Amino acid sequence: MIIRIRVIPNGVENEVVGRIGSVVRVKVVTPEVSQAANNVLIGYLAEFFEVKPKSIHIMRGEKAREKTVQIIGRSEDDLKRVMDNIP
Repeated sequence: MIIRIRVIPNGVENEVVGRIGSVVRVKVVTPEVSQAANNVLIGYLAEFFEVKPKSIHIMRGEKAREKTVQIIGRSEDDLKRVMDNIP
């Protein structure tokens, strides 16, 4: 599954805060969008979608707040169910 992520730095904790259309908004604890923030994001998304961190690949936007991310390791239906539960 390919999704778009909007990263919000300086969060109190890593969390999905909602969706605007097809863009998932995720707060991360790192202060800026950097490789460290990408690593935190990948770890958190792996936990959130219940896949291994190596199953998360940032396809586009490594240095931007808006990223295109590919998630593998679970069926498309399972991932859609998780996406549907995001407010």
